[in-house]
Amino acid sequence: MGKGNVEDFYPISPMQQGMLFHTIYEPNSGVYFEQLSCTIQGNLNVEFFQRAWQQVIDRHPILRTCFIWEGIKEPVQAVQRQVKLPWQQYDWQEIPTTEQQQKLEFFLQADREQGFDLKQTPPMRLTLIRLSKDSYRFIWSHHHILLDGWSNPILLKEIFDYYSAFCQGEELSLPRPRPYRDYIAWLHQQKLSQAEAFWREKLIGFGSPTTLKITQNQLSVGDTQSSYDDQEIHLSATTTTALQSLARQHQLTLNTLVQAAWALLLSRYSGENDVVFGTAVSGRPPSLIGSDAMVGLFINTLPVRVKIGASDTLLSWLKQLQAQQVDARQYEYTPLAEIQRWSEVAGGMPLFESLIVFENYPLDAAVQQINQDLQIKDVISFEKTNYPLTVMAVPGAELSLKMLYDTQRFDAATIQRILGHLQTLLAGMVAEPNQSLATLPMLTKDELHQLLVEFNQTRSTINNCTITQLFEAQVEKTPDAVAVICENQQLTYRELNQKANQLASYLQSLGVKPEVLVGVCVERSLYTIIALLGILKAGGAYVPLDPTYPQERLAFMLADAQVSVLLTKKALLEILPQHNANVVCLDTDGKAIETAPVNTNIVNLNPSSLAYVLYTSGSTGTPKGVLGLHSNTVNRLTWNPYPFSPDEICCQKTSLNFVDSVWEIFAPLIHGIPTVIIPDQTVKYPEQLVKTLSEQNVTRLVLVPSLLRVILDTFTDLDKRLPKLKYWVSSGEALSVDLVQSFYQQLPNSRLINLYGSSEVAADVTWHDTSTSEFSDFVPIGGPIANTQVYICDRNLQPVPIGVQGEIYIGGANLARGYLNRPELTAEKFITNPLTTQLNSQIEISEKLYKTGDLGCYLPNGEIKYLGRIDHQVKIRGIRIEIGEIEALINQYPAVADSVVIVREDSPGNQRLVAYVVSKTDITQEVRSFLKQHLPEYMIPAAFVQMEALPLTPNGKINRLALPASDNYRPEQESVFVAPQTQIEQEIAEIWTAVLSLDKVGIKDNFFDLGGHSLMATQLISRVKKNFGVDVSLPEFFKSPTIKDLAEIVETQILIKSNGAKIDELLDQMENLDEAEVQKLLSLTNGR
Repeated sequence: MGKGNVEDFYPISPMQQGMLFHTIYEPNSGVYFEQLSCTIQGNLNVEFFQRAWQQVIDRHPILRTCFIWEGIKEPVQAVQRQVKLPWQQYDWQEIPTTEQQQKLEFFLQADREQGFDLKQTPPMRLTLIRLSKDSYRFIWSHHHILLDGWSNPILLKEIFDYYSAFCQGEELSLPRPRPYRDYIAWLHQQKLSQAEAFWREKLIGFGSPTTLKITQNQLSVGDTQSSYDDQEIHLSATTTTALQSLARQHQLTLNTLVQAAWALLLSRYSGENDVVFGTAVSGRPPSLIGSDAMVGLFINTLPVRVKIGASDTLLSWLKQLQAQQVDARQYEYTPLAEIQRWSEVAGGMPLFESLIVFENYPLDAAVQQINQDLQIKDVISFEKTNYPLTVMAVPGAELSLKMLYDTQRFDAATIQRILGHLQTLLAGMVAEPNQSLATLPMLTKDELHQLLVEFNQTRSTINNCTITQLFEAQVEKTPDAVAVICENQQLTYRELNQKANQLASYLQSLGVKPEVLVGVCVERSLYTIIALLGILKAGGAYVPLDPTYPQERLAFMLADAQVSVLLTKKALLEILPQHNANVVCLDTDGKAIETAPVNTNIVNLNPSSLAYVLYTSGSTGTPKGVLGLHSNTVNRLTWNPYPFSPDEICCQKTSLNFVDSVWEIFAPLIHGIPTVIIPDQTVKYPEQLVKTLSEQNVTRLVLVPSLLRVILDTFTDLDKRLPKLKYWVSSGEALSVDLVQSFYQQLPNSRLINLYGSSEVAADVTWHDTSTSEFSDFVPIGGPIANTQVYICDRNLQPVPIGVQGEIYIGGANLARGYLNRPELTAEKFITNPLTTQLNSQIEISEKLYKTGDLGCYLPNGEIKYLGRIDHQVKIRGIRIEIGEIEALINQYPAVADSVVIVREDSPGNQRLVAYVVSKTDITQEVRSFLKQHLPEYMIPAAFVQMEALPLTPNGKINRLALPASDNYRPEQESVFVAPQTQIEQEIAEIWTAVLSLDKVGIKDNFFDLGGHSLMATQLISRVKKNFGVDVSLPEFFKSPTIKDLAEIVETQILIKSNGAKIDELLDQMENLDEAEVQKLLSLTNGR
């Protein structure tokens, strides 16, 4: 740009600054590239058309402008006196019509990719392509930094006015336009103090951008460069007219209706009732005379904050939104960057991720009215913003909704659904303006049918029997087949049935009958199976009481369940708290039980009778007992996508307190499959567990992912060790992709099934065969099992679309009765089915739905992706834990001011509880000891972090994301830190730091006080064996869980192993000696 050709310099506007920044930041992205193409039909005088464009460029300084930013403090725009028309022209008349279209598409794409150099004057191109004698394709491309959409019709009208005058041999004299620099001068006169107060108040309490939380088919990875595409729909003329009528009748604008629909859509997609999106405003202030006829970039992008109250009526809410827009109008000039700075959104994050653009002056309508001699048609516009989603609404006889989207964030199917939902919301507004926001429909009828009916076609024949009836039927079929095996003992079906019947008779004599609860406090053994069957046959329901639980917890469970009879063993009596139940010791009372009649009295038991009460963690600080029925249990036990074959063997390894044990015990029993009972100490030691599974030829195994990970990490030849174990069933916690990949690397011929559920729904309600998974970034929980339905709804109990997060609700045959002695909680969690009217008898309708508190979303194939918990309930190693229960107990400790407990997973598969405690001094040991008196081991936080105060969000809530990591230091211990002294201690310490994810550990530190747990202990023992070649038993380690003690055990084992090797060597030598030489050697030895 020659200095002599410069006409003017002046600052750029805030909007221009933003566009300049994004263009420099992503120079090859095509951001803010504007392209208009249209067909001109008729006898076009090309020379006059060129002259008209040149005349308009000469009239408007903005069209002779370039931008300068390098080497100066603030960017400026420079206007040149003269600019040559940026014109290019092609003749394609000789090219066939079909090829012309392909060539045109290629040209348009190449034009976009070419982009603009903002340093060159002007960043604009004009292209005329002759297609035939009287048909042309005209392309006008420019950078958005020059012009807004309002300017385009102004310019085009002037161009065709000049063109018409030239065609008639006339010179057109138009009033001198007001230059764009006048607008810049006006902007600089505005004071931002009032605007700042307005926007601060408007955005107070809003801390993060509203995102559309969508799970979709996997998008392409690797290319981080955003690429954009668009889709467009047209509302019917009838709906458009109705919307216009609604707007006029209630003094609203069509723009307000579109913004309202988008706010509702954002709310339902994000799960938030307070949303923010952007909107493009004209930015032409009435106080700047003639601004409506000026050419340049006047538009501004501003935030629109909308709060959605479910009970608000649509019409009154629309009027509030309209008034809000009127209030903001006087501050439309405010730079977005300043608004963002005044907001509570963290720096570096956008204020919003979606933009609404309402075209008040549609371009295609404008160009069709500006020249009668030429026909202008097929108007196509292309533009690209820096927002992931831009919704462009273009009014007309049929309201057009066009969505420009980032293909790295959204796929085409998702955008198609979003547009359909926007259309449905707008149609719903005119159908019933006085309805509540919660009931305004968003899903189409076809979508509702797919989500509620097609995805839940699970009807199957219901087995209307009790657990005991199914067991007895199997006894009749295979009386002499082995039913259960425990170490060196086994029982046939006939023997097991006889012992269970005798126990049942004995229990009936003690008053056990239907709905009577019987406690069971025994370790896993044959007694366990006999006890459970005996209770059920007597008509009662069993209540598992884990012998390892603290006395206080056992006391609560015994009192809450009002257990009248307690089955246990003599050795366990001393660990039981005081209670009023009749005690039956299954070992020492055996003779009395054996004298009871074999045939039990007939009891009035039916599928709806109570079968068991399982206590799970409760958010109020006390456990809650889930009432499991025969009916829901039988539905789960009889569902099996891979039926048992006669040669199978199962195992029972889960504590009775957890619902997986119900399937482990009863599913094999009612199908004639032998069950191996595996003691707890074997389960804790992966080498012993795998050895037992191998020796017993187990074919199916239920386990939590964390145990699966330990097994896979311990062995590299599982396919050889466990050739018959073909079905691995994962449940209890989320299954990760890397774990699935590791599984199939070792066990390519086995199946890994992912199950989802809880105690309230008989353990499992959805399933997914991982061998058929289509997704590489997560493992679905699958679809519903037989006779169950799974729905995903928003907070207003409305179904959510595919890919959108909502709460999982479960209906059907697997539902429990509720909670023992907790009618309010039962009513809260087992709700009346709100979807009955929408289902309309198209499917088996469940009267109740279980409100899981879990988040999930539908996948396009009908399966479900699990997305975590709504509340703070978690699962650690498959055990459900209410964090609120732990927090409530910590807060009871006198020296604690406040606390919060979270789950951290700072290394794959290593989930652990971390407690953040507000106290004046570090009271870690005191709090840990206090918790041990009240909670099971698995609920004790692995680490404690002492804090002066908990971090808060801007609206006063605990900011869990801001809590510091606890991994990089050694937690406070009762013992002082002592560094490793020997080589073995040093090597063991390195293993500890790796397993515990700590920087350093002392040789006297307690493994479990440092955050270790049983599964970590198995990993540690396996690594010790790998490093030193010695076997350390878990009981040994649990007894002395310090580096010092472990090092002594390892040293002893190494010494024994070394001495053993020397003895073997001596014996080998002695084999080659004659008798006289041996005697001589022995005499020398004795002489010492």
